[in-house]
Amino acid sequence: MRAAVLHTHGQPPSHADHPDPVSSDGYSVVRVTAAPVVPLDLLCASGTSYFGQPAVPYVPGVQGVGVVEQSEVVPPGTRVFFATSAGMAAGDGSFAERCAVPDVDLVVLDTAVPDTEVAALGLSGVAAWMALTWRAQFKPGEQVLVLGGGGAVGQVAIGAARLLGADGVVAVCRSDAARDRALAAGADEVVASGPDVDALTARLREATDGAVDVVIDPVFGIPATAASRVLAPYGRLVNLGGSSGDEAVFSSSVLRSRTASVLGYTNNAITPEQRRDALTAVLQHAANGAVAVTHETVSLADIATAWDRQSTGSTDGRLVVTI
Repeated sequence: MRAAVLHTHGQPPSHADHPDPVSSDGYSVVRVTAAPVVPLDLLCASGTSYFGQPAVPYVPGVQGVGVVEQSEVVPPGTRVFFATSAGMAAGDGSFAERCAVPDVDLVVLDTAVPDTEVAALGLSGVAAWMALTWRAQFKPGEQVLVLGGGGAVGQVAIGAARLLGADGVVAVCRSDAARDRALAAGADEVVASGPDVDALTARLREATDGAVDVVIDPVFGIPATAASRVLAPYGRLVNLGGSSGDEAVFSSSVLRSRTASVLGYTNNAITPEQRRDALTAVLQHAANGAVAVTHETVSLADIATAWDRQSTGSTDGRLVVTI
């Protein structure tokens, strides 16, 4: 079969022939139709992640959409979303014509949302939904601040907050293009990010009246530090990424005086049932246009270019490989 095969850590995969997956107990074989290129793919393939160095060669791709070809639990021809542990554990991922998927990681799709849009939403949609509803325990009427509002997680978090009854949704973005995506997703106001934490804090105080109940944070670094300073009493900051840095500075007096919480989130900590239910909820709202992620399709043959674009941030939305 044709696949994107990674031969060297830290380098893009190449479009090449690769052995077909073999059916085995507990696994289904899926014919892949669409798979997003996400930061986790690049992190795993770098060989520097906390998962350790994956054995090469292997096929990256931690999620995808397709049609079941062989399975003992799902009828052949069933349309599914699936997750993989490619790069985190032994085995190949979704950037291939076919993929062997643990049965427990299949989510049967009953939606009119196109495959490429499902792939663009995917685990980013799950993360945004779960960080807001499960980890932050969001309540209607609360004000939400979304860092990285123009990214995939950010766009879903903005849309979800509006759907679930937020009193207001403010986003932080680094570029004009990201600002446009956040506004299209439903943000009431967008604050420009920047390297000066005091200046960013001042902008956030003005935009939020200095009282944010929930912060959804896929970026960390300076934006997280600034956001922590505008938390309301009993406010919650949920971190689920570090694209702006692996460290942030929090004031003990600020957190204690407001009984505020800083919480971590990862999709790896939820159950397959939680993942299924969250994705189903996101897709229900995507079907009527209330939740969306800006995306662009690329062919499997162009995987190396797509990989480089993702690594340099030269994209206007999520890149989805069509197969």
